[in-house]
Amino acid sequence: MGWPRIDGLRTMEIGTPGAMRKKLTGLVLAGPKRGTAGLLSEYADEGEELERVGEVMVLVDDDIAEIGRIRITAVDVVAFGAVSDGFARSEGEGYADQREWAGAHRAFWERGGNEITDATLVVCVGFDVL
Repeated sequence: MGWPRIDGLRTMEIGTPGAMRKKLTGLVLAGPKRGTAGLLSEYADEGEELERVGEVMVLVDDDIAEIGRIRITAVDVVAFGAVSDGFARSEGEGYADQREWAGAHRAFWERGGNEITDATLVVCVGFDVL
């Protein structure tokens, strides 16, 4: 399985295909979005290792076509209930704090069939656009 590769680099697909991905990748390219989160369990399901600080990844659109490159600046595995306010704001989606972030992310992941508790492990990834 695994994530697609472009030029030997792993790709990053942010959000779900369609309007959400277009909005989120637009926030990355425009500047305010410098963080993204995923469930730790999804990495095992997808047969992938966590991102590594310094790793260059290819940001892709719905067609897995390159729209930019990013460099990973932070990778932290934390409990859902312990995600920091600073990380919540780094997602660039207007969250004022962890509480707002948690409400949106819990709803998103639960729509996908995941049970989310305060102890659910989340991978918080920081990045810069190259």
